[in-house]
Amino acid sequence: MTILFLTFTMLFNSCNESEKPHKAIESKNENSITIGDTVSQLSNNIMIIYQDKKNNYWFGSWQDGLFKYDGESIVHFSKEHVLPSNRVEEIKGDELGNVYINTSKGIVKYSENQFSTLKETNGELNQWGLTQNDLWFKNFTDGEYLYRYDGTVLHKLKMPKNKIGEEWVKNNPSSPLSPYSIYCTYKDSKGNIWFGTSLAGVFRYNGKSFDWITESDVNEMHNGPANGVRSIIEDKDGYFWFNTEYKYDIYNKPTSTKSVKGSSLFYDRVRSIGCLDGKKDGDLNEYQSIIKDSEDNLWIAIYLSGVWQVEGEKIKHYPIQVDGKNIPIFYLYKGNKGEIWLGTEENGAFKFNGQAFEKFIL
Repeated sequence: MTILFLTFTMLFNSCNESEKPHKAIESKNENSITIGDTVSQLSNNIMIIYQDKKNNYWFGSWQDGLFKYDGESIVHFSKEHVLPSNRVEEIKGDELGNVYINTSKGIVKYSENQFSTLKETNGELNQWGLTQNDLWFKNFTDGEYLYRYDGTVLHKLKMPKNKIGEEWVKNNPSSPLSPYSIYCTYKDSKGNIWFGTSLAGVFRYNGKSFDWITESDVNEMHNGPANGVRSIIEDKDGYFWFNTEYKYDIYNKPTSTKSVKGSSLFYDRVRSIGCLDGKKDGDLNEYQSIIKDSEDNLWIAIYLSGVWQVEGEKIKHYPIQVDGKNIPIFYLYKGNKGEIWLGTEENGAFKFNGQAFEKFIL
């Protein structure tokens, strides 16, 4: 009883919510105390999915906090328990198996069945760095900054700028939106880090400099800012994908090309698969999320048009429907053993069964 009391007290204090009692749930598999509520199902709003090194699945919601599934039961964590906010933006893990939950009001670390909040330090551009095990996090509340965690320090870093972004700020002085808000981060095969933004395009950081592919280059088919860069992938041939109209040759660039405004580029843009349904003037050329499966085929989620599998020149469509109607889908994820999952805005999580995506129900 003494050990149980001390463990609970330590967890209780780490949450900085001394005025509220927390409910302690004993995890069957880990034989330890975890703060949260055991529930029978996930939230309907699942916007991020992650599987840790112990094969636990973590599901993040923009409305309902965090869910942990150990293969048998689901535990729900919210701001009533340990989270700074019920809006979960990202879930990532480090080499030691720790899990990091990025919320709209701070980043929480889960380690050895305890939660703790990372404390940030302010930094400027000249304090950027790049090491092998860095974790990068977007900043939901302020598009002017992002975060790098080096395992010890959470560095708050000021965003680099480009001409398109600054022009947008000048023309929209009263807008609460930032053109530099980060939608996604991606580590490529060379160890460089990519960031997709809402309106300014995508940029690469190599540890020394920033290289931009502007919004007008990423979405040349559109007249002005479009969907933003919401997901990034490097395919088996080394091409980078930011939409389906083009793919980008970064590291094997054979020629010198020019951007739409005539400046020299660090990439070649190659015509890609275009609109997924084959229509010349279709609207299926910007994706919400993209992953590679175990055979290096691409899987692409389109917000209201289902999931599309791209295997070379072959494209297969998997509609995601409820009551015969397409539903909003958001996030694709490949698990540790190759399982493909899908998070949706209003209908929970789906899992691919080899033939179709079916809703996950415990």
